[in-house]
Amino acid sequence: MSVGSPTVCGMASKAGTKPSYKCSECGWAAIKWVGRCGECQAWGTVSEVGAVSVRTAPAAVVERPALPIGDIDVRRAQARSTGVGEFDRVLGGGIVPGAVVLVAGEPGIGKSTLLLDVAARAAREGATVLYVSGEESAAQVRVRAERIEAMAKSLYLASETDLATVLAQVQRLEPDLVVVDSVQTISSAEVEGAAGNVSQVREVTGSLIGAAKSRGIAMLLVGHVTKDGSIAGPRMLEHLVDVVVQFEGDRHSRLRLVRAVKNRYGPTDEVGCFDLSDVGIVGLPDPSGLFLSSRTLVVPGTCVTVTLEGRRPLVAEVQSLVAPTQIPTPRRATSGLDSSRVAMILAVLDRRAGVPLRQADTYLSTVGGVRLTEPAADLAVALAVASAVQDRPLPQGTVAMGEVGLAGEIRPVTGIPRRLAEAARLGFRTAIVPTGVLGSGTMPEGLKVHEVGDIFSAVQQATTSPR
Repeated sequence: MSVGSPTVCGMASKAGTKPSYKCSECGWAAIKWVGRCGECQAWGTVSEVGAVSVRTAPAAVVERPALPIGDIDVRRAQARSTGVGEFDRVLGGGIVPGAVVLVAGEPGIGKSTLLLDVAARAAREGATVLYVSGEESAAQVRVRAERIEAMAKSLYLASETDLATVLAQVQRLEPDLVVVDSVQTISSAEVEGAAGNVSQVREVTGSLIGAAKSRGIAMLLVGHVTKDGSIAGPRMLEHLVDVVVQFEGDRHSRLRLVRAVKNRYGPTDEVGCFDLSDVGIVGLPDPSGLFLSSRTLVVPGTCVTVTLEGRRPLVAEVQSLVAPTQIPTPRRATSGLDSSRVAMILAVLDRRAGVPLRQADTYLSTVGGVRLTEPAADLAVALAVASAVQDRPLPQGTVAMGEVGLAGEIRPVTGIPRRLAEAARLGFRTAIVPTGVLGSGTMPEGLKVHEVGDIFSAVQQATTSPR
């Protein structure tokens, strides 16, 4: 007997144990919901018989009526400085009252240290700041504040993990800035499940955002990340907040990069640079010196390039060491560079520029722990390897930038004028760039620019120029 037969459906109706479902196209009935009608084979037409469709009724009273756009007060959307210049750069000039900023990053990378510093600076400027710690006790936070000199009279600490208590603290203090460290440790008694699950994170974030918007409070939320580096919790978390800031950096390096992944109040192509030490975290307005070795020592196998982190040019150095080997498969080791891209550049060097690498171990690294991922660093990698193979240092004060193709051509990259201006500011005298740059605009004074069209010409230009 088929499921959709009249007898079965009639029995189910008399027993009253299960609801009846009917197809809106042909009238076929079933004792349970199915996605496809068993009679007319139509999709999505089976629905419960007698189901009531609920519609939200309009509110009886509108508390905040709509206003003409010209009557809106724009002062509520003006950013206020946090006191940390590099953080302001990433946020787009500062933090807007009522804005909710999500700061994500790996454990121990410096999120809490930076936000505690921001909270203290805001408190010294006269703002009332509430710092909610769900991971540490108030005493532990104070010890850190004393260590990084982040003490202020109007900075209030609360070690809470209950959402209702946190909201009560906000209602009592009426602060100008709230820092929650972290959103995954706060939970609501009204929602089932442990802190950090999808339901809890959704409820906690929604409640905190509602409090921030209704009271005009700027709010900084710390978020955990998963093993692959993405923000933990539902994807909706990133959609709800106004700004998403990502902390990046190597545990073994003092350099920390802060970049905006999402920003409703400013650009998302700005990067802030910080130096994390035992005494706190300090902004680096000019971090290029961290990525260069001693410029008085000229050795083979090194080449300097200019990379763009957002809109900020950073000068970085690539070092290479090439050693002969007898094993059939030479070793390729990289640090701070993409290994697959380095393997491609080595193959192009061997095939298109005649640089013998088939019987040599090749080691490549960047200085200062910076990671170079953009194609503009290809030419610097190639020239560093060629210099190491020939045991001839590149001319002192030389920078190189350009993308290397599989055919051996040197392709142009974006932001060449900005890169050259940064190189000239730091005292570099020679630049090796792709063909077509000289006609694109005025070159910086004191910088001699050489255009190359292929990898063979680039190697010849770099290794045969006078030292």
